[in-house]
Amino acid sequence: MGKILHRLLERIWFFVTGFLNISISLKAVILLLALAIGGTYSWVRSDMLKAVGGKEDYEEAMRYIEIKDLLDERFIDAVDRRSIGENAAAAMVSGLGDSWSYFMTADEYRTYQLSSSNDYSDIGMSLVKDTSSGGFKVISIYPSSAAARAGLGTGMIITAVDGEKLKDYTTDQVRTLIRSRLNSVFRLEIGNGAALIEVDCTNSNLDAVSYRLEKTGAGYIQIKNFEAGSGKSAVDAIERLMKEGAVSFVLDLRNNSGGLSSEVATLLDYLLPSGRIFSEVGKDGKEIVTTSDGMCIQYPMAVLINPGTFREAELCAAVLKEFKWATLVGEPTTGNTRSQETIALADGSAIRLSTRTYLTPSGIDISKAGGVIPDSIVYNSDESATGTTQGTTGGQDGTASISADDQLMAALRYLS
Repeated sequence: MGKILHRLLERIWFFVTGFLNISISLKAVILLLALAIGGTYSWVRSDMLKAVGGKEDYEEAMRYIEIKDLLDERFIDAVDRRSIGENAAAAMVSGLGDSWSYFMTADEYRTYQLSSSNDYSDIGMSLVKDTSSGGFKVISIYPSSAAARAGLGTGMIITAVDGEKLKDYTTDQVRTLIRSRLNSVFRLEIGNGAALIEVDCTNSNLDAVSYRLEKTGAGYIQIKNFEAGSGKSAVDAIERLMKEGAVSFVLDLRNNSGGLSSEVATLLDYLLPSGRIFSEVGKDGKEIVTTSDGMCIQYPMAVLINPGTFREAELCAAVLKEFKWATLVGEPTTGNTRSQETIALADGSAIRLSTRTYLTPSGIDISKAGGVIPDSIVYNSDESATGTTQGTTGGQDGTASISADDQLMAALRYLS
């Protein structure tokens, strides 16, 4: 190899000195070639560094390519490049250490777009992780939902979805998995697999808001999320209940996963007097302030919260507490009040990224404070009683004021 290279350099030297009639030494030719090659390499490398964002980004990209090439060349089984890419993207976002930022595949993103418009909020049930079995316990079922029609009941433990075991899944991951089955028929494994329940959610359309008038005169309003249209639906429910003679209100924000700040603003603007009601702060430190007008509703009010009260729902409860407009009853929340932005990627996938945080009127960052503490801490002895209908007795119309829902009963007693 060395002899061939030496002969090549000699030929170049003969060409330069003979054909071009230039007097130059062989060493000079070698030096000029080295400089030319080095300059080209430096120019190409510099251009690549600029394209990927800098030296560190370039080195990370090269490491990814190196690993991918090794997998292609050396891994004993066939390599699914799509799966590798999706898992690498998911790991990149999860490396932020923010449990509310995550990656969505193209299919998951399409499902998310449906769910965020409230056409399909989910199959109509709430779940909590069951540590003893590794599955997920059903704690409430919404009436007339796909879950209710399938025969799912509170207390059931779901251990698999279409054969996919859930032991290592988080609650959000299970929700995403189930949402990916919307508009289809799928099977849930219950307990140890002895029972399979087929869920048909080809026509799932759930209301975000439900309400009723209790016998105590309190208007009960459950807001399941703050997705599109929920703010106006909640306002409409309050006005209907006032016409029915409501003298106080219970807003149930338990297991409300949040949604859009504009929907919370619609509800809070209707309830509260004029002033600053909350603000959103981005990485650049700029604040987007939301205010309310002078019109307000002055009724005795209680708000139910628990660890499943997230983001905009948590903000809603905190603002009502700061204004001294409502008494909070239930369990402390988790401080999940960062606002996420969904950013679509070129291949149809997307990332859900925490880009802003919410501040209360007095400037408190609920996320940094670790959550919202109720004025009255009450735990439900029967988790299945949580919600609009579960555990309520004394009438088919849902107007009874006797319930196994300890938190709801504590709020009704307070208002009475």
